[in-house]
Amino acid sequence: MSRTDGLQANTSQFTLEGKPFRILGGSIHYFRVPRAYWEDRLLKMKACGINTLTTYVPWNLHEPERGVFNFEDDLDLEAYLQLAASLGLWVILRPGPYICAEWDFGGLPSWLLRDPNMKVRTTYPGFTDAVNPYFDLLIKKVVPYQYSNGEVKKIHIRFFFFNFLCALLSRGITELLVTSDNSQGLNKGGVKGALGTLNFQRLHPKDIKYLDDMQPHKPKMVMEYWSGWFDTWGDLHHVFPAEDMIAVVTEILKMDMSINLYMFHGGTNFGFMNGGLAEGLRFPKPMITSYDYDAPLSEAGDYTTKYRLLRNVFSHYHSEDLPKTPILSERQAHQPAVIHQHLSLWDSLQFIDKRPINMENLPVNNHNGQSYGYTLYETAINSGGSLKSNNNIRDRALVFVEKQFIGVLDYESLELMLPDGKGKRTLSFLVENFGRVNYGPSLGEQRKGIVGDIELNKKPLQDFLIYSLEMKPAFINRLQTSGHWVSMRQKPSFPGFFQTKLHIKTQPKDTFVNLPGWGKGVIFVNGRNLGRYYSAGPQQTLYLPAPWLNRGENQLMVFEEKEADGKIQFSSSADYGMTVDVK
Repeated sequence: MSRTDGLQANTSQFTLEGKPFRILGGSIHYFRVPRAYWEDRLLKMKACGINTLTTYVPWNLHEPERGVFNFEDDLDLEAYLQLAASLGLWVILRPGPYICAEWDFGGLPSWLLRDPNMKVRTTYPGFTDAVNPYFDLLIKKVVPYQYSNGEVKKIHIRFFFFNFLCALLSRGITELLVTSDNSQGLNKGGVKGALGTLNFQRLHPKDIKYLDDMQPHKPKMVMEYWSGWFDTWGDLHHVFPAEDMIAVVTEILKMDMSINLYMFHGGTNFGFMNGGLAEGLRFPKPMITSYDYDAPLSEAGDYTTKYRLLRNVFSHYHSEDLPKTPILSERQAHQPAVIHQHLSLWDSLQFIDKRPINMENLPVNNHNGQSYGYTLYETAINSGGSLKSNNNIRDRALVFVEKQFIGVLDYESLELMLPDGKGKRTLSFLVENFGRVNYGPSLGEQRKGIVGDIELNKKPLQDFLIYSLEMKPAFINRLQTSGHWVSMRQKPSFPGFFQTKLHIKTQPKDTFVNLPGWGKGVIFVNGRNLGRYYSAGPQQTLYLPAPWLNRGENQLMVFEEKEADGKIQFSSSADYGMTVDVK
């Protein structure tokens, strides 16, 4: 194909090489899907009639420590772009640095918060100085894939500051740039040099008219058509009826608009990567591990009613028959894996570096601080009495005296009574980062751990010994091979680690982990953090993809805060809990 006249927005329709072009897009985030399944998900996308893949780029994963970059394995962005091109898909790239996405800290790296004056998403020099080397590397990687050079169809940005538009242009980006806003954001204005697009779920003609009036004789596009919604722990599972979704999609297409479904396939917030919801709430609510999103393609890659209805609608916008839908992979419900060993949290501390300070400012990870997981704070007390957090716990702390559980401190519970006792005793706070907020005015206030004074009888506690419990693979592997595990014949103490093995005789298949009778914690499979589970729901199962499993022996480890059933169960289908329609 001649590549002289790429995607243009000079008339009421997009044009590609001078011919009308309608974007039928769908979002799949490579970092939420095992690399082994990228091709499967993209083939299913193409078979649905979608011609354009959209993905975010998460800064926090690509630069986990300042100056240390990772674009390998499941984070090989170039491989993902090349795969999309080989399958005949155009790409809309959303490079950040901020991505929202219900992702921890909106994709920003937590080490930014080591600067006490940090102002993220602004022109504050500490922020822009951090962005620049990352963008130098990232944009250098994607420039060759631009339409004029290669296969990436269109670069899409989510910036609200002119400096970052300049950052793209100065680094060689020449393709069409667009912004993405809901109606309220659009009313605040756009970015000169970029095409404005809309985000919504329910169609409001006045919003379309406003977009038309703001940029007349330009193509109209819904950059985020929300196909479902996200869930937070302790709430119900949100669903958006397929019939309602398809009615809006049909109307959008009748209006001669382009569309991108957010999400087409949601995937999973593996590990500790979930974000948090704060806007309009008294206190933040963390997202669940699943990012199924009630999307057309399920978390495990299954077809849904939405998929089948969409495929029928999109088929009318193609001159040729759509590709056949790929065959679905099989699922397997293994026999329960009985826990055979446990290890108290307190006995695991010898495998942690003892470095005495909030989470992000701990002198760990090459002085980049701790990003995720738990932090244990210990200090000595000589009396009982009133323990007040002053709302300085981020986000949730289990409190112990002499390793005996006393209660929980969080955004709602701000005070506990400690029992009296003799002599000096150890007071412990196991503080969990439950997921940084990913959107809204509190974005810059996402330091975790103990962020201010905790008072006992109105006196601030001091002299803490602090343990970083980020639970990275190296720590989990050290723990697995330690000689301190105890048989389940001895009553376990909590919090604690529990381990067993899962033996698979045939080629592994996808499965779902089910933990009835367990309370709250994290599960690790062959050293990898699958994610959080929590009896508060709504999510009842965790998706375990086959590529994470071995034929033969598999090591399973659970970190549990308060209660254990004694076995890990499996099912062949997902259970996301009781549902509620998206309002």
